[in-house]
Amino acid sequence: MLDSISDLPIRAMNKRYLIQNVEQIPSPSLIVYLDMVKYNIDRAIEMVNGQTDKLRPHVKTHKTPQITNLQLEAGISKHKCATLREARMLAGTGATDILVAYQMIGPNITRLVDMMDEFPSVDFQVIADHPDAVSALSQAVHQSQKTVKVMLDFNVGMNRTGIVLQNGATDLYRQIEQSVGLTAWGLHVYDGHIHDGSLADRQRSCQQSLDLVEAFKKELGTADLPNVVMGGTPTFPIYAEVPNVETSPGTFVFTDSGYSTRYPDLGFVPAALLLTRVISLPTDGRITLDLGHKAIGADPKGVRGQILNLSGATLDAQHEEHWAVNIPPEAEVSLGQEIYVCPTHICPTVALHEFYYVVDETGNCIDQWQVTARTRN
Repeated sequence: MLDSISDLPIRAMNKRYLIQNVEQIPSPSLIVYLDMVKYNIDRAIEMVNGQTDKLRPHVKTHKTPQITNLQLEAGISKHKCATLREARMLAGTGATDILVAYQMIGPNITRLVDMMDEFPSVDFQVIADHPDAVSALSQAVHQSQKTVKVMLDFNVGMNRTGIVLQNGATDLYRQIEQSVGLTAWGLHVYDGHIHDGSLADRQRSCQQSLDLVEAFKKELGTADLPNVVMGGTPTFPIYAEVPNVETSPGTFVFTDSGYSTRYPDLGFVPAALLLTRVISLPTDGRITLDLGHKAIGADPKGVRGQILNLSGATLDAQHEEHWAVNIPPEAEVSLGQEIYVCPTHICPTVALHEFYYVVDETGNCIDQWQVTARTRN
């Protein structure tokens, strides 16, 4: 384990990120630091007091069998994903408890049933937030003489998916209970709208979500549900303290400059950077990097990455294949110089790369890992 790894700064370069054989790596490339990934996994387990059954990490961030294996080896047996491609990768790697946190509609229902045929030992679970989706899923699963667990996607304020309590959430849950081929399996509660930087404020926001869950149970007329899956990386340590709740962090495994800056209390470290190089010196005080929309996530708005090893550099414009950067007059920069960038949002950044270069604790690039589940199909 790295010494004082949790003290790694993100607003300046740290020597632990320097790649010894960097000349062998083309740019732009995604770099993953293996010892820091392991640290983040261990940190997540520490935050649930070693109760790995409280963890259901989301695969959306890393999308690779190798990191799935690291989690399995650490005792994490439950997983969550958003796409059937991610589900297939998980099942093929050996995961046996997989929640597909995405409502199945259209051809994806048939694809799910086919995957259940292909991996009969895997416990697949899905979510639903609409009566029509429940009916279609029930018909397809029943015709295949199978059963599948279905969690109600419960909207507690993000308003991206899910059904709110006052719009018939309990009625929909009862429909799932009464549908042939389906087993009602509790609630899926994602709270990506909770962005409080203060831990105390985050705790208050999480309590509001927990209160809505309790209101749902009261209206349903039950004290217990088969399962409740809640939260993402910023909130999972709070839900980890709640009995009978699974937590589903995703970004934690790599982390990024956005989360590191906003949630320092979590203690995760950036374990994935982008290696880019200076490809042009167009004018005084300006350089261009071989980075752009096709290599770094275009989400969120604003600056999409933190330049680590060039003090005073500021992003001026991002294009398809170029990053135009302003630098201070005293900066000494040469053509071809390596620049390390920490993405603001690592998850969509990973999906832009077919593979990433893996760096070990000595600072040497030792392997390439294919981003197996980067596509949706």
